[in-house]
Amino acid sequence: MGSVINIAKDMKNKHPKDVVFYKVGAFVQLFGKDAYIISYLFDYNLKEIKENIPTCGFPKRAISKVCAKLEQKKINYVIIDTKKNYEVNEKFDNKNLNEYDEILEKAKRYIKVRKRLKSVKEELLKQTEEENIMEKIRRIEEIAYENRKI
Repeated sequence: MGSVINIAKDMKNKHPKDVVFYKVGAFVQLFGKDAYIISYLFDYNLKEIKENIPTCGFPKRAISKVCAKLEQKKINYVIIDTKKNYEVNEKFDNKNLNEYDEILEKAKRYIKVRKRLKSVKEELLKQTEEENIMEKIRRIEEIAYENRKI
């Protein structure tokens, strides 16, 4: 895995404002900031590998759907073919209209909130036997729904 991480870091240095996809067998994999963006846009699970690097992936058959959404959001991307010595297989470039940085900031915020909510959920599930659990949930709902229009 170490060499893949080094190659991914090198590719990201060459394409700092592009989402970099890696075709690996029947799947597509992303690392670091790019994994955050794709996880945010598609609600894909994030995992961490060596050196706490976030990664996510999806089946290769979904790549056209993912690329179409990136194009719609004006996010540059490159597709790397690992079987062909990591050469660029496809590239989409919005030039100066690229929204990579803006979407990355939204993704970071979203991932941070999602992690915290997961932690709260896990803690509440541990407390299901407690007598006041429904009161705690009611208070959380009250806060969560306070800005909702009726």
